[in-house]
Amino acid sequence: MATQPALRRNRDPKTRFNWRVSDFIRHIMEFFHVTRAKITGRNFYCAALIGESEYGITINSDLTVSCTCQDYDGTGHLGDLRKQSFEEVFYGPVAKKFQKTLAQGKIPIPTCVRCGDFRRMAKGQKEPAKPRLPYRGMLLENTVICNVDCIGCARESAANIRTGKQMPLAELSQMADLAARLGMQQIFYLNLGEPFLSPNIGKELPLLREKNPNCRIVVSTNGVLLNTDAKREAALHLSHILFSVHGISNEMSEKYMLGGDFEKAYAAMRDMVAYRNARGRQQPILEWKYLLFNWNDHPQHIAKAIEMAKAIGVDILSFWPTNNPFYGISWRYRLGLLNHVGVACWKGREIDFRTNPAGKAG
Repeated sequence: MATQPALRRNRDPKTRFNWRVSDFIRHIMEFFHVTRAKITGRNFYCAALIGESEYGITINSDLTVSCTCQDYDGTGHLGDLRKQSFEEVFYGPVAKKFQKTLAQGKIPIPTCVRCGDFRRMAKGQKEPAKPRLPYRGMLLENTVICNVDCIGCARESAANIRTGKQMPLAELSQMADLAARLGMQQIFYLNLGEPFLSPNIGKELPLLREKNPNCRIVVSTNGVLLNTDAKREAALHLSHILFSVHGISNEMSEKYMLGGDFEKAYAAMRDMVAYRNARGRQQPILEWKYLLFNWNDHPQHIAKAIEMAKAIGVDILSFWPTNNPFYGISWRYRLGLLNHVGVACWKGREIDFRTNPAGKAG
């Protein structure tokens, strides 16, 4: 088994306990997968490492490259674009070692077992497909600094190992060129920091769009810092903005997102809708991303969120189940008690107000 990563947080006992439980569950999952591989003979491969992923390959703020968006401790580092070309990193010895380990029915890093790119080989398959350069999508992290502290994010550990916490504009320009050269279909301009915390965000987003005119560019933000017309103008270069706002009040949202501000985030969604609409634009698509916990999933909370989303005119309201923190799991969602909300999708449930203006149940 892979070695358990060091405890990632030391802020408070409750959070420390949550991460200990999370690491324990990861060990159990690892044991299960490895044992099943031995019994069935069906080993593993990584979709990110063979170029099939839309979301796995991540370029961090210091130009290190990770095979996963959850690389809090650096165990998923494949290489460094300040020292190597992208091809040297992607086809390099670390990536090959990970693929070989997976093909032997073992787990190279603990993060694998909770990664969407961790796959079982087909019956009778012995080797993964030959890697090809990724083109479907990648993550690009302009900063690892954040203005909030989410219980389920171990960003502090990642920040401690970054040699650069803010990507300079010149390097961002190089990464935009790389995305264009790879023919990238999607750039997820996000990872472990708050994109709008960058002092250069007003230049970064137009630059990305200029060099990747046909690419889908997505940002996830807590919304608090998308608070000026200059930033809203830059945001018009995006294809999709997800506002991570997890509740309908400060009291509710701060149980997960410490240091956040619901009122400011809600106002940011409202103002971005108005700014976009005043210019006759249909993009970026504006989505309220609502993580479900057992403290914000009561039918009255959900109904109020739908009412508030319609009031400000966001395009989509999506409800995402999560397992972290373990004590916050939405049992209403797991038991199917929210199946009347919107429609099922890969996120969980969602209401698309563009096709369902009334926000009625699916």
